[in-house]
Amino acid sequence: MSLRPLAALAACLILAACGTPWGTPRETRAPGPPSDMAETQVRTFLEVVTRVEPVAEAECARHNPTANCDFRIVVDDRPGMPPNAFQTIDQRGRPLLAFTTSLIASVRNPDELALVVAHEASHHIAGHLARQDEYASMGAAVFGQIASQAVGATPASIRDAQRLGAEVAARSYSKEFELEADRLGTFVAAEAGYDPVHGAEFFLRLPDPGNRFLGTHPANAERIAAVHEAAREIGLI
Repeated sequence: MSLRPLAALAACLILAACGTPWGTPRETRAPGPPSDMAETQVRTFLEVVTRVEPVAEAECARHNPTANCDFRIVVDDRPGMPPNAFQTIDQRGRPLLAFTTSLIASVRNPDELALVVAHEASHHIAGHLARQDEYASMGAAVFGQIASQAVGATPASIRDAQRLGAEVAARSYSKEFELEADRLGTFVAAEAGYDPVHGAEFFLRLPDPGNRFLGTHPANAERIAAVHEAAREIGLI
């Protein structure tokens, strides 16, 4: 595990990433520069990561013994960045979890932060990046084939259709991936000793994305329901 500014690692990231644009929680003041973060927030983040990371790595190894489960956790300390977290893969194939300081500052308790960290780790555990790439490739192939048969098709029009097909296919499964990461993240957070049901109250303060066609994230109520469903499976509620 390493906790380092994300700016120094930007060149290491690939283009694809699974993440959650968490948005600015209502009733939460945007924090100042990273140096203004309370010492308690830093300690809380370090404690949560220390407890959640080994559980996530063990769960990752159990799901896919051949995967790289050595999570690298970084903090994006650039001033002015909105609350956000995402999962990607660095150039060495190592799973990377990134969190902005404003996100860390926006949570109200360790349970909320643990669920966020476990959620992002679960994107890798479930292999969402690879699955997203697979669906995007299929969508690009289908749309490209249709465009190639159209009257007056050109290489440019076919490429545009392929890009559109890739985006449509990837977005079609995005909500499913988010809910899957919420459910799996519930198990990981609970195994690490946190209360994911309490942590899910974070969703109550987020701007609700609703249920937009081809939206990337499900409604907050759906996400809370997914956490509660998973919590019932393991006897938490």
